[in-house]
Amino acid sequence: MAILGNIIKGFINLKDTFTSEIVHTEAQKEVLEQLLEKAKDTQFGTHYNFRSILNSNNSTKTFSETIPYFDYNKLNNQWWHKLHKDEEDVTWPGRPSYFALSSGTTGKTSKRIPVTDDMIEAIRQAGIKQVFALKNFDLPGDFFEKEILMLGSSTDLEEKDDHQEGEISGITASNIPSWFRGYYKPGEEIAQIDDWDERVQHIAQRAEEWDIGALSGIPSWIELMLQKVIEHHNLNHIHEIWPNLQVYTSGGVAFGPYEKSFKALLGQPVTVIDTYLASEGYIATQVRPETDAMQLNTDNGIYFEFVPFQPDYINEDGSLTNDAPALTLDEVELDQDYALIISTVSGAWRYLIGDTIEFTDIERAEIKITGRTKFFLNTVGSQLSVNKMDDAMRKLEEEFQTTIPEYTICAQRSEEDDEFYHCWYLGSELENADVVRIAESLDESLQSANKNYKVARSKALKGVKVKVIPPSKFYDWNARNKKKGGQVKMERVMGEDKFAEWETFLAES
Repeated sequence: MAILGNIIKGFINLKDTFTSEIVHTEAQKEVLEQLLEKAKDTQFGTHYNFRSILNSNNSTKTFSETIPYFDYNKLNNQWWHKLHKDEEDVTWPGRPSYFALSSGTTGKTSKRIPVTDDMIEAIRQAGIKQVFALKNFDLPGDFFEKEILMLGSSTDLEEKDDHQEGEISGITASNIPSWFRGYYKPGEEIAQIDDWDERVQHIAQRAEEWDIGALSGIPSWIELMLQKVIEHHNLNHIHEIWPNLQVYTSGGVAFGPYEKSFKALLGQPVTVIDTYLASEGYIATQVRPETDAMQLNTDNGIYFEFVPFQPDYINEDGSLTNDAPALTLDEVELDQDYALIISTVSGAWRYLIGDTIEFTDIERAEIKITGRTKFFLNTVGSQLSVNKMDDAMRKLEEEFQTTIPEYTICAQRSEEDDEFYHCWYLGSELENADVVRIAESLDESLQSANKNYKVARSKALKGVKVKVIPPSKFYDWNARNKKKGGQVKMERVMGEDKFAEWETFLAES
């Protein structure tokens, strides 16, 4: 009998009984006031006169009217670069204890994003919220006695003067509370291994020693790890070695594209819980099983704004136009894509994080990630967002009885007829793929789902070209350009120059 597990489960249920429901719009007003108050004497707060904003009749409105939008490059060039010159109180009081290294999906050069002690605490509180939300998923008591395998980047952070640097998953894993370490796998020694393949090999070798109840990590890398464990132990599926695996906490990207290939590695269903942890903060987490949407962490160190994701407000490089309107939580609507803007306890202000979201429940502040601002394909007016592309992949999976966990696309002018084509590479193990039939089906699906795409196909967009390659080619590309594991994600949309590099890489490999 799972005595300890039932005690923990009972405590979680009791804690929720005495916790009042968050009014998200009110929580956001309080968070903004707290951010402005704490940062009012920083260089940034003095420059933009936070005291005046705090004293205004409508601090929310004055805040949005006073401070411009920033992306990483703009904020780093104007402000954060001072942190690397030993300056203090730049955009947040003091100096950050960590810098999160993130190249995301956009390039080889790592961004260095400040992670303050206040942000570490905010992430910890969001993690606690996630744990207490488990009561909604009706898990058995013995689940709370099982071990949790967290597959992120290395926890062996690099020492730099008075701070440490690493990917955000490595930073958070290195800050897990002492009471959690008995549950945490692969353990500190393996987690510090920098080489991803070597770390996964050690996990595979030790796998039978552990009683894993939950997994956590980016879907593509979790899948590769599971495949390695299955191969190493000559298994049919992962539940043969981890029979008590009941929960997978996904993060970093939408889980949908990986659902079918992930389930193929299991012997029985598991509960999938989506989370949204970025280098800039813990944005949202799924708190109930009736939906796969995630609840914004509205009361904990991040103030959110939302820019309608429309062509008039988005520049070609994915940045926002100066006149793009920013909405607050009480102004948003359902079924509308928004570019997400955050201000945080790490000193990011009106910061374009690069993701697009839509609301599924405004009162509960629940969202889904729909894509990236830079992965919005609008060449010749096609207006394709990543969520529309993901939906098309799911239809192809069903029609052709395969899995397509990875893909990339480029709008490319053909040298043969000087016309524009959408050129797709699909990651699938489909043998003898009929690429002409797949291209026709993909084209029909997108025309049916997107009227702008349909109009483009009748005018300047000549057609669709498809090539099917093994999913491993996408992971090899990431390994060559960035680094395996951690926060690394595949570019869904490429410009012509990057696409030429991609095709050269495929030809050479």
